[in-house]
Amino acid sequence: MARKGFYFDMTSCIGCRTCQVACKDKNNLEVGILFRHVRSFESGKFPKPGFHHFSGTCNHCEKAKCVEGCPTGAMYIAEDGTVQHDDKKCIGCKYCTWNCPYGNPKFIEETGIVGKCDSCKDLRDAGGNPACVDACVMRCLEFGDLDELTTKHGAGLVKELPILPLQSATNPSLLVKPKSSALVSKFKETEV
Repeated sequence: MARKGFYFDMTSCIGCRTCQVACKDKNNLEVGILFRHVRSFESGKFPKPGFHHFSGTCNHCEKAKCVEGCPTGAMYIAEDGTVQHDDKKCIGCKYCTWNCPYGNPKFIEETGIVGKCDSCKDLRDAGGNPACVDACVMRCLEFGDLDELTTKHGAGLVKELPILPLQSATNPSLLVKPKSSALVSKFKETEV
């Protein structure tokens, strides 16, 4: 089966965080826990300043460090290539949270186990999209077969940005249509 993952059109993202809120609502997450996080960055300087947003979540990596670090098999790669989590097998050791270079699995104090983006597997199994995809007002997010997304959105897509770890370490299931400001190596995260 083909690998599935997310496509993010950074050139259309306005940083509204609706995807972040939809994910938080769908997963009933407490204050301080985010499975999808929108971050804003500035780069360059006058007369050519740059500004961009990045909507990130679990990248469902082919070489998932969270899976490699899980001693119980709670974190695993499903048939569709997504990284899933079995709550029943999780012992709350946090090894996956320490191993993920993207910082995506989150330890949830209330349950004593880890939680993460599962790409809304329940919604997808019912024929729908992940909540973040349907919530995006600018239609910046898509989820699907990576080869099909690459064909649909054409050249210029990247898996690596200066704000992210090197893609060679994990091979993330993420395709980004970047803004030129996002390719600049000198940047600063900003509060919006």
